[in-house]
Amino acid sequence: MANKILVIDDTAVVRVKVREMLPPGNFEVLEAKDGVEGYDLILKEKINLIMLDFILPKMSGWEVFQKIQAQPELKKIPLVIMSGRKEEVTEKIPEPFEYFEFLNKPFDQRQLITAIKSSMAKAAKKPRPEASKTAAATATTEVVGAASAEGASLAEIQALNAKIAKMQAEIDGLKKQLAQVVTFIKQKIK
Repeated sequence: MANKILVIDDTAVVRVKVREMLPPGNFEVLEAKDGVEGYDLILKEKINLIMLDFILPKMSGWEVFQKIQAQPELKKIPLVIMSGRKEEVTEKIPEPFEYFEFLNKPFDQRQLITAIKSSMAKAAKKPRPEASKTAAATATTEVVGAASAEGASLAEIQALNAKIAKMQAEIDGLKKQLAQVVTFIKQKIK
């Protein structure tokens, strides 16, 4: 089953860019063009990762962030906040960003993948009122250690390690494609 990534951004170029930079077949990318549409999708769908632009129409990224943080079930979803103006984010949320990752626009594929991995690791560290083994089991090496500490079975840990290895192989393949993507974008900009 594909992981659902929700990209909430009022710029279609950013939404398409994220979709194209992710490994094909492993992610189902849902898109929202404003905060209201994005928040509705968060409530309706089982989202595995949220990529949230901070400056949005109808409901700002800051308002969406506050609504997410107010609900325990939503606040454990890995979150990447995107903005071309980091100072607007740090004005409302001081650094260091403990439970989400910040991605500065514009970004490349490597930065995107790094931000996603970091947001998953940070989400795994969030205190949870009811820590369950399945909620803690995500495909990051840090979570494997956490799952082990929570008494997850050896089979679960091996399955997670296999997922991590598969994801790393896909990331390595994407790195090779990065040069082609950059060249393509430069040609389109000219």
